Amino acid sequence: MNSPYLRRRLTNAMAMVLSTLATLIGLAFLAWILWETLRQGISALHPKLFTKITAYGEDGGLANAMVGSLIINFIGIAIATPIGVLAGTWLAEYANRTRLGESIRFLNDILLSAPSIVMGLFVYTIIVLPSTALTHGNTTFSGFAGGVALALIALPVIVRTTDEMLRLVPSTLREAALSLGVPQWKLTLQILIRAARSGIVTGVLLALARISGETAPLLFTAFGNNYMALNPIEKMSSLPQIIYQYANDPGDAMHALAWAGAFVITMFVLLLSLASRLILSRTKVSHD
Repeated sequence: MNSPYLRRRLTNAMAMVLSTLATLIGLAFLAWILWETLRQGISALHPKLFTKITAYGEDGGLANAMVGSLIINFIGIAIATPIGVLAGTWLAEYANRTRLGESIRFLNDILLSAPSIVMGLFVYTIIVLPSTALTHGNTTFSGFAGGVALALIALPVIVRTTDEMLRLVPSTLREAALSLGVPQWKLTLQILIRAARSGIVTGVLLALARISGETAPLLFTAFGNNYMALNPIEKMSSLPQIIYQYANDPGDAMHALAWAGAFVITMFVLLLSLASRLILSRTKVSHD
């Protein structure tokens, strides 16, 4: 047998074995995390976890924290998504290969790796303190402030993903549309963004997964609330903040509630990702 051919076969087999092993290791860690959170929190996984509030302590649940997390995350994504998509589109289509665009990409990468607690302190300075002074203490910490802090964390993820996905669209699509006299704005909205839609949605979901477990910025902004709060101007509880609070409690029952909350967050992100992948795959098949 030809020596180069045999060497390529062996190299290919080794690469397949190593890649399969790496995949199995990643899946094993994921299964381990899911099993550990379920094992530790299974004693607290009962209906009152979703119906009672944290004010009842060991006999309560996490209903107000779950609702608060949904509201704060929705505010954060609602703020970050349009700004991030527009900024990423501008970088890819109007500032590509320019000095200004490269500078903004560099700053966005710095913001992408910035500690989340810095975002919380920043929002505390520009929103919490001024609102406290303007309302004479009637409005201090709030769910809205927490949403703004999470938006600052999600924004660079969406900007980066949108920029990269649009730059991956073949240039032949742009050339064909422009040669037919299609305006740049219509080319961007109706062709390029539609072509990169799955990647952009994936970036938004990655940003949502990133902010779903953030604790530090919410300690300086939303602060927490043991009662159900639906008004974003009020102090608002969240699952990460409650998990942090209960994990520091000496009681085993509170630890079980913290583990149950961690399991709920993990399953929320996992199910959201799987559902979005399913919807996107069906959409792709229908278009094909």
